[in-house]
Amino acid sequence: MGAMLGVILGTLAVLGSMILEGGSIGSLINIPAILLVFGGTFAVVAASFSMKEAMSVFKLLSVCMKERPDNRVELIKTIVLFSEKARREGLLVLEEDAKQLEEPFLRKGVQLVVDGTDPELVKDILETDLEAMETRHGTNEQIFRQAGGFAPTLGIIGTVLGLVHVLHNLDQPSTLGPAIAGAFLATFFGVFTANIFWLPLANALKKRTEQEVEERMLIIEGVLSIQSGDNPRIVAEKLKSFVPPDLRGAVDGEEAEREDARMGAAEPVAEAA
Repeated sequence: MGAMLGVILGTLAVLGSMILEGGSIGSLINIPAILLVFGGTFAVVAASFSMKEAMSVFKLLSVCMKERPDNRVELIKTIVLFSEKARREGLLVLEEDAKQLEEPFLRKGVQLVVDGTDPELVKDILETDLEAMETRHGTNEQIFRQAGGFAPTLGIIGTVLGLVHVLHNLDQPSTLGPAIAGAFLATFFGVFTANIFWLPLANALKKRTEQEVEERMLIIEGVLSIQSGDNPRIVAEKLKSFVPPDLRGAVDGEEAEREDARMGAAEPVAEAA
């Protein structure tokens, strides 16, 4: 949602400033310039990547436009709960719980632990999965970043071609003004799409990747802590380092609620004694 809002506001800012200066949106309509910049950008991206990767641009656009929720607090709560359950009843009791998890990376990690996989191998498998994800996402980001680099250059090419056409028609002074304006529109489209569209969306993809990497690193640390049988309080304190200070209160609140529940369950036993 943030990426979409940014693109819309950037576009409105450019168009609004042009209108305030006395221009009109209709003056931006130039089919040759649009065809060169947009068509040329897609062509060079397709030449730089595989056709499958280039065609994924349309899918990635929808990904950029959706806000990704921050799941770190919920992940910590789930991992701490699993840690408590594993210490109380053993690791095998987590098998059914793992099947109910919506987060596939956490489900995979817990299942490896339940299966009795060696801790070092669990860490290697999950880290390899993480690295593969970073590589895939890095390629997606580069598609947009490369498009942002090519678009202005293609715009300049369009302007040069337009000016060549102008110079061939110097004997028609009445056509020079519109022809020169049309020539510079190619540069406008190239710079505009690069800085309002392609590069901001590349940065949005990079931010999403960083967010997912942090979540997966949290999961790896949590899964290994469950396997080693760490105290749930220690697990919570360890994992809180993965969330910003303003979100740590939610984890502390959850810990306090669980502690109250444990104390409430212990009181009848103490009275009976």
